[in-house]
Amino acid sequence: MRTVIVQYAGDYREAVRRINAAGEETYYAQRHSVDAVAALATGNDSVIVICCLTDAPYDECLENGVRAIGAGFSAPFDGRRLIPLVAPQNPDRLIVRTPAKHLLRWAASQSFRTLAVFADSFTFGGLRGRIRAYQWKTLLNEKRIEFVLNHGLNSCLSLRKIGVDPDKVIPWDWPAMVTPDAHAKLQPKTECFEILFVGLVTEAKGIGDAIRAIAELKRRGMNVRLRVVGGGEVETFAALAKTLHVDDRVGFSGLLGHDAVLAHMRDAAVVVVPSHHDYAEGFPMTIYETLCSRTPLVASDHPMFRGNLTHDVDSWIFPAGDANALAEGLCGLLSNEDRYRRLSAASVDTWVRLQLPVKWAEAMERWVSDSADDRNWFRERRLSSGIYPLQRYET
Repeated sequence: MRTVIVQYAGDYREAVRRINAAGEETYYAQRHSVDAVAALATGNDSVIVICCLTDAPYDECLENGVRAIGAGFSAPFDGRRLIPLVAPQNPDRLIVRTPAKHLLRWAASQSFRTLAVFADSFTFGGLRGRIRAYQWKTLLNEKRIEFVLNHGLNSCLSLRKIGVDPDKVIPWDWPAMVTPDAHAKLQPKTECFEILFVGLVTEAKGIGDAIRAIAELKRRGMNVRLRVVGGGEVETFAALAKTLHVDDRVGFSGLLGHDAVLAHMRDAAVVVVPSHHDYAEGFPMTIYETLCSRTPLVASDHPMFRGNLTHDVDSWIFPAGDANALAEGLCGLLSNEDRYRRLSAASVDTWVRLQLPVKWAEAMERWVSDSADDRNWFRERRLSSGIYPLQRYET
């Protein structure tokens, strides 16, 4: 039996080598993901991972038994280019870990089993958006695509909203690699409050709003500093900080190991997640990790956060794209010790509530195994099963 897994970003070969050499993870649950794929490559089963974005093409059998193929693509690329990479592998099972429409349409016409695994929201506006929604609904309801897993309840509800059959939609999550710290955080007594941003450095992720908010807080006389962890358009936003005369208050740390990111979260005064509505969030792990650090969270009103976070209960929510509102939220949080401690204290209950019964590795293992018990396991965890508190997310 041959299982082919297609992923957009993340070089599987590089991740295996780095973790084996130094044990360092660059994102949440990376070792879990790497090991789960290797666990599928047992007995007579062949597992092939095709990575879209790699520095150069390669095809190599790794020491853990997985065959890794690097496509050598750079973003953006035509998704049809994936089909000539997958077809020669003659898969019995295909796992597509990215919304690759052309590949999924081709897979739906083949005889092998296909599983779609996403971490994306499917919210579309306007006439063109309605056309895209119809295309996705039609494609994902194809019989050969057995299930559609999406990260978090809101992202799954976005699939249901565009017409994807809720009987084949399953919310998934990573396992709890870290858990909340034991004690609520006290408001830091410091001459300079550090605000932390972790994620892709791009306007849609809200980094520009965070920098503009720092400039506004500087104008108000507050001593704050923004630490930016992540890759992307760093030079563009470093230039923005300089233009706004806050380049001495905005530091870009680049990509860091997961343990270092967690340490920065614990040390920060506030973590910001200012994503714009047009950024296709599932539910960012940055939020889970912030809750575990007990550091108060300031987040935008992104649709995928609705129902997960509650304004002035477990986080401070502001209108996405509004840098002044972000600055106001930061100011109100840092200047109010009672609110600061209350939001920190609420993080444990919020984290517990957000845990989902379907974890990534078990879902992959059970889908590949496909026993009668495995098929029943999937049926019991469908979006339509009644086990999820959907009312909270629909109001």
